[in-house]
Amino acid sequence: MSDKHLSSQFDADLNLLRAKVLEMGHFVETQVIVAMRSLNELDADNAAQVIKNEQSVNAMEIEIDQACCYTIARRQPAARDLRLLMAISKMITNLERVGDEAEKIATRTQYIIANGARAINYSEVKLAGEMAVTILRRALEAFAQLDTLSAAQIVRDDRALDEEFRAFVRKLITYMMEDPRLISVGLDYLSIAKAIECIGDHATNLAELIIYIVKGTDVRHVPPDQLEREILT
Repeated sequence: MSDKHLSSQFDADLNLLRAKVLEMGHFVETQVIVAMRSLNELDADNAAQVIKNEQSVNAMEIEIDQACCYTIARRQPAARDLRLLMAISKMITNLERVGDEAEKIATRTQYIIANGARAINYSEVKLAGEMAVTILRRALEAFAQLDTLSAAQIVRDDRALDEEFRAFVRKLITYMMEDPRLISVGLDYLSIAKAIECIGDHATNLAELIIYIVKGTDVRHVPPDQLEREILT
């Protein structure tokens, strides 16, 4: 078999792995969307579906990780190809954890439904959920294009999601102090808000890994304002 043929087959293997990561990413994105829908509509069926689908997320992670290990062992890649495979292994871990957070939202929604939901103005949670889905989708799009500028923007934008979380925590504490009967459901909403914040953090990790693939630079501890300078050098 010629070197050219081997190279073409290797490229095909890498493209297939990237496609599988995107497939897993879009599946996980749907999990978050349905979990938030179950919360917004207090829909137990949607919550149960998210929890059931978590097994599929776990299976995707295992399948892709095994494929990465096999490819590294068989092809012994170097430079950018090796970075891509290493980054994919970390990406699917982050995507699996996004799936865990979606399951957490669904589980807490079931608690809220079972305990009889009391009126809480949780507009920040709804907005934060929409922001988390958007950030995750943009991270997947940036990975599909290996777009480092978009990735840097995602890292900066995660600040806004963190602020929505803090605003909701402040409001929630006020609610629970004014009416102790809201403490139980308030803690469920707090857990949901924290899960949404974590989804944003995992999406940010994906963005940082995109920069690592393209530039070979670890930017996990680089201040967001310096990211663009890093990727343009």
